[in-house]
Amino acid sequence: MSEQRFREFDPVIEGFLDYLSNVRRLAPRSLVDMKCTYRKTLRSMHNIKPGVELWKLTFDDYLAWIEYSRSIGKSVTSLCKEISHLKGLIDYAWRSGKTERNVLDGFNLQDLAPTVAIPPSVLSVEEAKRLISCCTKKSTHQKRDRMMIIILYGCGLRTSELCKLDIKDIDLERQELVILAAKGDIQRRVPIPDSVWTELLAYIAERKVRRGALFITEFKKTRIQDKNVLMAVHSAAYRAGLSDDVVPKTLRHSYASHLMDAGVDLALIASLMGHRSPSETGVYLHSLPGRKETAVNRLKLIPSEHEHKNPELNEEEEN
Repeated sequence: MSEQRFREFDPVIEGFLDYLSNVRRLAPRSLVDMKCTYRKTLRSMHNIKPGVELWKLTFDDYLAWIEYSRSIGKSVTSLCKEISHLKGLIDYAWRSGKTERNVLDGFNLQDLAPTVAIPPSVLSVEEAKRLISCCTKKSTHQKRDRMMIIILYGCGLRTSELCKLDIKDIDLERQELVILAAKGDIQRRVPIPDSVWTELLAYIAERKVRRGALFITEFKKTRIQDKNVLMAVHSAAYRAGLSDDVVPKTLRHSYASHLMDAGVDLALIASLMGHRSPSETGVYLHSLPGRKETAVNRLKLIPSEHEHKNPELNEEEEN
């Protein structure tokens, strides 16, 4: 069977992806995003200019593609990312002598009606406690599910990070989780709260293994997947009488929001969450009603009527 049969794209696109993977060492997740962009753009451009390579399309062709993408509801954020992916490809084709110029060079899409960030769904502290209290420890399966939920909320992990945790990723000396398989390849260390640490040590001791996946499936004994985590959270939320909308990401959002509500610095929360910058973490401000009002009210800019009153004036008023 020839290698050509395994190729998904034109040799130029495949060459660009190989360059990004082997030379630029781009993160696997970023490569998946770029493949998705090229796949979708090729389908869309087939209706505009059938049979024309992406690097040979005109600027007007791309404007038509942008107009079509907006008409079907694609966000400006998504379009900006895809345009960036296409710029890189066309630039690679230009340097390879496949096209005379990069028609998207210098082009930036600006939205005239900026979108409003949608506050993430979070649990209250009381709801989070109720969720965990509904996770029993009667069977091995139940203990695993409880431990997964405790780590999701107590350490703010993404579902993918939880699934990829190995026992060796637990730093016993520093009481930390070492997150190696993180989004954007941003490795980090997350301190484990004392209450979580106690249960985690008991869980590991009962597992009686020193290597391999921290969480495994009940029957096949293989590493858990996203669906196993989702099922565990849904089941616990049902028992706790919470909304059907509670998913693993809700626990991560709740972790960040509760830290912020406790006064933890935004930059520190960004580091714990594995965000590239505190601006990504700022969205959690929207999930705390009255937080800004409470903060500014701590500043007593204007003294009350009886504060700092001049004693001499008081005497004059009495006379």
